[in-house]
Amino acid sequence: MRTYSSITIALFIVVFSFSGTTFAQTDSIRDSKEEVYKKIHIPDKKPIPYPYTREADVMWSKIVWRMVDLREKMNFPLYFPTRPIGDRMNLIQLIFKGIDEGKIQVYNPDKGDDEFKFPMTKEGLDRKMGNVPHAVPVPQADGTVKMDTVPGERRYTEIKKVLLKEKWFFDSRYSKMEVRILGICPIRLAPKEIKGTIATGDSAEIEQRKVCWVYYPESRDLFSTHPIYNARNDAQQTSFDDFFMQRRFNSYIYATSNVYNNRTIDEYTTGMESLLEADRIKNSLVNDEQDFWEY
Repeated sequence: MRTYSSITIALFIVVFSFSGTTFAQTDSIRDSKEEVYKKIHIPDKKPIPYPYTREADVMWSKIVWRMVDLREKMNFPLYFPTRPIGDRMNLIQLIFKGIDEGKIQVYNPDKGDDEFKFPMTKEGLDRKMGNVPHAVPVPQADGTVKMDTVPGERRYTEIKKVLLKEKWFFDSRYSKMEVRILGICPIRLAPKEIKGTIATGDSAEIEQRKVCWVYYPESRDLFSTHPIYNARNDAQQTSFDDFFMQRRFNSYIYATSNVYNNRTIDEYTTGMESLLEADRIKNSLVNDEQDFWEY
């Protein structure tokens, strides 16, 4: 019977292990194409839990609505790419991906507005997004024109803004001002509809339409597992949840809770006065935090 020395067996094990590792690395590179390692940090990430807050510790609170213009340079990570690139997608594409997969529940912006009380159907959401059949003229061989009905599609590119609903409160236990994002509402900029007819051309008046409300705390699991572009370092990606929690976006105050049933700033002032009023409210939040300090 043929026998093998312990050195020969050990050498065989080392060679076999090295070959297995090489094949595994080759398979990994083949699977990820341009990547040299498998990215698991963001896909496996969990949202950081909110710290516990007692009602008795909340000395003051205020509801604030903020408008985020996705076309601003600071907000480009939320707006681009306009079409998915691999696993990268923008905020609107991610929201509708979650809706289609049943991971996000949307609420009707016309009923209860932003109270998250009236769930929205997929058909209602499609109507809000302009995804409805419409008639188009089709030239015929005899020179006539025949109207034909074609299916619609969601007009993602018309969503240029998102409205955030936030709750600001002062926690006396930690002597600091805290903020929680409660909801996200995509805003669609589309031609105004007059008497059932939508105007076209350069002279068409554009209006802002609320598409739906998404309850942010229920969406954090989805937002935390999708990367957002980091212009400074491709190896250190963050998630959409990190982007919002770390307040990396630019916005302006659109409305605050008040005795007039949450009227917006542009309902009682216009032009430059609206910007000054939004800035005044922002400064008051900072000043209130200083006034609440306990030593």
